[in-house]
Amino acid sequence: MGVNLEKLDDLKARKGKIMQMGGNERIAAQHKTGKLTVRERIDKLLDPDSFNETDALAKHRCTQFGMAGREIPADAVVVGYGTVKGRTVFLGGEDFTTSAGTYGEVHGQKLCKIIDMAFTAGAPFILMVDSGGARLQEGQDSSEWYAQLFRRHTLYNGVIPQISLLMGHCGGGAAYGPALTDFIIMVKGTAFMYMGGPAFVKTMLGYDALAEELGGTSMHGPITGLADIIAENDEHALELAKQLLDYLPSNNRENSPLVTPTDTPHRRNEHIMDILPEASKTPFNMKKIIAAVVDDGNLFEIKAQFARNMITGFARLNGRAVGIVANQSLVKGGVIDVDASDKLARFVRICDSFNIPLVQFQDSPAVMIGKAEELKGIIRHGSKMLYSYTEATVPKITLIVRKSYAGAQLSMCNKPIGADIMFAWPTAEIALVGPETAASVIFAKEIASAENTEEVRQRKMAEYTKFYINPYVAAERGYIDDVIEPEETRIKLITALEALKNKKQDRPYKKHGNLQM
Repeated sequence: MGVNLEKLDDLKARKGKIMQMGGNERIAAQHKTGKLTVRERIDKLLDPDSFNETDALAKHRCTQFGMAGREIPADAVVVGYGTVKGRTVFLGGEDFTTSAGTYGEVHGQKLCKIIDMAFTAGAPFILMVDSGGARLQEGQDSSEWYAQLFRRHTLYNGVIPQISLLMGHCGGGAAYGPALTDFIIMVKGTAFMYMGGPAFVKTMLGYDALAEELGGTSMHGPITGLADIIAENDEHALELAKQLLDYLPSNNRENSPLVTPTDTPHRRNEHIMDILPEASKTPFNMKKIIAAVVDDGNLFEIKAQFARNMITGFARLNGRAVGIVANQSLVKGGVIDVDASDKLARFVRICDSFNIPLVQFQDSPAVMIGKAEELKGIIRHGSKMLYSYTEATVPKITLIVRKSYAGAQLSMCNKPIGADIMFAWPTAEIALVGPETAASVIFAKEIASAENTEEVRQRKMAEYTKFYINPYVAAERGYIDDVIEPEETRIKLITALEALKNKKQDRPYKKHGNLQM
């Protein structure tokens, strides 16, 4: 027994040393910057006592540049599996207290091994990023294992949910990793993602730049849109990750977990019409309509700071997770521009990947026109919306609340683009173009030759409005399935989702499609 106890003590000592990470001084420095350690993050994310660490004893084998014999506990990355609200998840978290969380050969091997396990198990993968970047002493070995991880992010894309939590620095080629995952949650003030940090910019380009302006949340929230969710601190980020997981299935062969609803499916939307202004050109907050309809008024927004003229997010209808896509007239009148196109297309493809039905709330006068938007490539970007909706096989239900003109009709998923059920409120304005445009073209000669051109123009606009600017011509032609009373909206959407829950739709065989980039 003595020998066995000695071996057990040796094991405990080895693991105990690893659990100390970079030591008390470096842990204190981590806390001083407002960050948790990787093990604290894992403890707060997972259910109590559910974490099973793997490869804790893995060691680097680099001997160059002073690395021979240098101890890097767990090679600066903690990997393993556990449960979140009882559901299995796999994760990897970089340890900045140890060698600044630098990424080397074994570090990469560990991450690749754990994400492979997640794929095999059909479970979500969560990556906690907090790293000084590539371990330069290991040279090409570091780069090769970045590539190995990026390959896996790509192969498992759309198969298992992948969530990146940016809780520190993520620079250089490493930044491609989070960009290849489904969702990025960034922590304000401590998370930075860039191709080159301040030191590199100073060395290579000769000017000073702050980490925040190169790749903080003020950049990736409203400008690039890379950050799907902004968190106030580490604890907030971990809580948001848990909430996000609630809406996602474990893999692409499953549906999102059904939640016992606390909101009645038969609740009428009393006074919902009061949210709409009398004048159709007056903007209003579409989020109020959404909140009135979905379970308990809860909308979990994705990319809330980016392209705010387009709303994307998750909600529930009678306990079933749905993806919400909506126009926001408070921003740019709800017109669809390049950024809104990208935001919509990516969200639709994520929902379709993971069997999450889509519900559209439509109120858009047009796709943006003009030289500035054409130079940005509005046609190229706009085509992504049509592609993503047409490709999607999940149930798709569209409600026209107000404006539905021209390209915006198609972009927000009308019947020909693939909506299974089209509803409209009696306030809907469904037409090829607005009355101003129509009158200026159809009655151009009559208006030009009139003695009082403005009077004739107004009369012709009213004539066009009376005939086309309503939902009934579209209903007569079968372009929409029903004009509903607004107070029945929640009931109608829930009933439609129930009817479509077993939807199956085949597609022509192909290796993959080629949407515009």
